[in-house]
Amino acid sequence: MSKDSLINSTFSKLADISESFIFYSLDLGLANAAGDPIKVPLILLWLAAASVFFTFYFGFINIRYFKHSVAVAFNRHPEPDADGQISSFQALATSLSGTVGLGNIAGVAVAVTVGGPGAALWMVIMGMFSMSTKFIEVTLGVKYRHHPDPEDRKKISGGPMYYLRDALNNRGIPYLGTVLATLFAVACIGGAIGGGNMFQANQSFAQVLNVTGGEASWFYGKGWVFGLILAAMVAVVIIGGIKSIASAASKIVPFMAGIYLLAGFIIIAMNLPALPGALGIIVTSAFSLQAGVGGFIGALLAGVQRATFSNEAGLGSSAIVHATAQTDIPAKQGIAGMMGSFVDTVVICMMTALIIVISGVYETTDGMAGVELTSAAMERSVSWFPYVLALCVVLFAYSTLITWYYYGEKCLTFLFGEKRYVTLAFKLIFCAFVVLGAAAELKNVIRLSDAMFFSLAIPNIIGLYILAPEVKRDLKEYLQTLKK
Repeated sequence: MSKDSLINSTFSKLADISESFIFYSLDLGLANAAGDPIKVPLILLWLAAASVFFTFYFGFINIRYFKHSVAVAFNRHPEPDADGQISSFQALATSLSGTVGLGNIAGVAVAVTVGGPGAALWMVIMGMFSMSTKFIEVTLGVKYRHHPDPEDRKKISGGPMYYLRDALNNRGIPYLGTVLATLFAVACIGGAIGGGNMFQANQSFAQVLNVTGGEASWFYGKGWVFGLILAAMVAVVIIGGIKSIASAASKIVPFMAGIYLLAGFIIIAMNLPALPGALGIIVTSAFSLQAGVGGFIGALLAGVQRATFSNEAGLGSSAIVHATAQTDIPAKQGIAGMMGSFVDTVVICMMTALIIVISGVYETTDGMAGVELTSAAMERSVSWFPYVLALCVVLFAYSTLITWYYYGEKCLTFLFGEKRYVTLAFKLIFCAFVVLGAAAELKNVIRLSDAMFFSLAIPNIIGLYILAPEVKRDLKEYLQTLKK
């Protein structure tokens, strides 16, 4: 058995175990547009319900304070004397580097393949609602952050594991807080290794393999070689900690997003007459019953699942990096954090969907999946654009890798303390999984990644519901300060 075959067999078994627990589903007795039976994962209902609830609970903060979110996120209201390690913009860029990854390219393609073009609209709708969830978790991340070194107020650790433990301790339910915080930390470490690592390495290798000749490429059957190169690039940045990661992310994210959006705008401009039709297809198929109720629900579920995989609202991961922002006003950073869901899902994911729908390639996939479908869509307009996509894919994957390393490290130090040998061991393990991810099959990586990612939502959202009244009071105080 080859190295790649052994890796694939192992991850297939792990995915089976994880899916049976995390994605317990209700069979609706319906079939989607492709004729496959529709099952509703309860975890998706859990996430969607939270996003809708918090949007109403906070009075549509995602819409009413959208402009203020932009202003804060781009450092127009700095606090130079506040505690923190990085600026609000660096916090946003770093959190985006953890979410703007292959989910925006491969994930959208998967959603359109499974649920049809209408899934893209449900991704956008879910993305708008999820801004409210992002607000509450980022606010709590800043409010309950810790200073591991009392003499160094600039060094900070924060995230759901801290606000779940400490805020619930303050309410006299310490056992629940400790259990939820521990569950979150363990799941986040798994998510960092799975979706934040292996999925990114896998899909970036797939695109590099595609543009270098496919089966004729020197890289064919040598995913581990690409993985070694990528792992070395990751190691160079993560050695420097959050400041090094934030510095790299604040440069990479605007550059990679700019290249990708520019390529998208060029494709749209070249196919401008087809744009109204593409938008029409996305909107009508999102609500169409032409394929029956099953087709409608299939599109909705595909969009919601991929949107959550992409922007991670409700999972709590971005609160870990936002907790290090230089501010003394938690609600203010929470409002800045909302912009992450908007840029990730509404802007970048919709661009991918338009590229795919305008090209029409989704109608004849020929077995293509993930990033290959997006690449084929771009190639129909400009023959050499798959090379541009390859650059974007590698940058997206790289930025996601370095951010999710930080998330995993912070959860590990929460469990075992700020010990040098703990972080060193995790650096080595994380880089090893970059190599493994590049060599594994897409279907097994996606299954395992989704299970690890979505498991974060269970303890996190329980805490968010309990702590929502507290955040609402903090928001009210902040808004009163703004008026003054």
